[in-house]
Amino acid sequence: MIEVKVPELAESVTEGTVAEWLKQPGDYVEKGEDILELETDKVNVEISAEESGVLKETLAESGDTVKVGDVIAKIDANGEAGAGGEDQSASTDAPKTEEPKQEEVKEVEEAKSNNETPSRPIASPAARKLAREKGIDLNDISARDPLGRIRQEDIVEHEQKSQAVKSQPKEEKKETPNDDPAKPVERIRMSRRRQTIAKRLVEAQQTAAMLTTFNEVDMTNLMDLRKRRKDKFLDDNGVKLGFMSFFTKAVIGALKKYPYVNAEIQGDEIVLKKFYDIGVAVSTEEGLVVPVVRDADRLDFAGIEKEIGNLADKAHSKKLGLNDLQGGSFTITNGGVFGSLWSTPILNAPQVGILGMHTIQWRPVAIDKDNFENRPMMYIALSYDHRIIDGKDAVGFLVKVKELIEDPESLLLEG
Repeated sequence: MIEVKVPELAESVTEGTVAEWLKQPGDYVEKGEDILELETDKVNVEISAEESGVLKETLAESGDTVKVGDVIAKIDANGEAGAGGEDQSASTDAPKTEEPKQEEVKEVEEAKSNNETPSRPIASPAARKLAREKGIDLNDISARDPLGRIRQEDIVEHEQKSQAVKSQPKEEKKETPNDDPAKPVERIRMSRRRQTIAKRLVEAQQTAAMLTTFNEVDMTNLMDLRKRRKDKFLDDNGVKLGFMSFFTKAVIGALKKYPYVNAEIQGDEIVLKKFYDIGVAVSTEEGLVVPVVRDADRLDFAGIEKEIGNLADKAHSKKLGLNDLQGGSFTITNGGVFGSLWSTPILNAPQVGILGMHTIQWRPVAIDKDNFENRPMMYIALSYDHRIIDGKDAVGFLVKVKELIEDPESLLLEG
């Protein structure tokens, strides 16, 4: 019998929730075929069969929490498809069983004819001996044998299930107030990912000395440049020219000038990162995820737009891998796509800085002391960890982003 265990997922991921069984007991599975979808703190991952065979049984149900290394299913390499998990013959690894003796069959039949159950469970001597050794009451055992005869493998299976139940964390029972029928409500259990998002956002606020500074950007020159170049850019690169590539380049230019914004705290040390892996927040139905554009400083505008589009597609189709989400050095979030005019983004720990973009709004802007013009303006925000970033550097960083966006041609040199 082949055990299917929860594999090592990632350094910081030690458990997950069973989202959906893709195969059912009795189904034949090929080596490498996905049999289970597991929801982790960050992404959903598929667990595949390491050997071909028939899925004999599943040891966890949808919604159960399982840890790395837990046995969650068993595959019979010699089984036949369609036999069903409970009706299949025992594995070659299970204790050898003998046929029921004639007197045992007679005892069961007499009990059935009298419409009563035997006062003493029927079990083989070997099964009784094993039960005594393990301290298991035979009355608690459910036998697979149609005659009700308890075998050694029934004892082993009962013990494994009991241990599995004991290893599961006990859920604290909470009293739920009676809902007023006149004021109907709907109770929805939070997904593992939503619970993790909530936990980490609270932790970020509790562990960091978080502060936010603001500025506004005149988007006139950038919008004019994009209008002039977008058609040729699309023809040459097969991807649309958006605002995110400009802001990513502007952020990289500002990070190079203010390196403490591209850092993190480890114990009593400041780790200055000499690479630019920029996280881009993506909103999905299951919550916010932050896939990372690796080595964004080495990509041109088309490369950044393609990578952001690819990561966004993977996020919405639930195809992101753990490697897509780990190791970012700075994050950009764009609430403007939803119409946000102003916000204070929360740090994506352990990062110490996050840039918030907002909606573009036409506003009257003073050109000089006598003249006003309507300009497309965007508020931008930098939330930062005041433990290692001083206000001067934070303001300077945001001013640098503003300068590069308002003079977009400079991004070719400084981005």
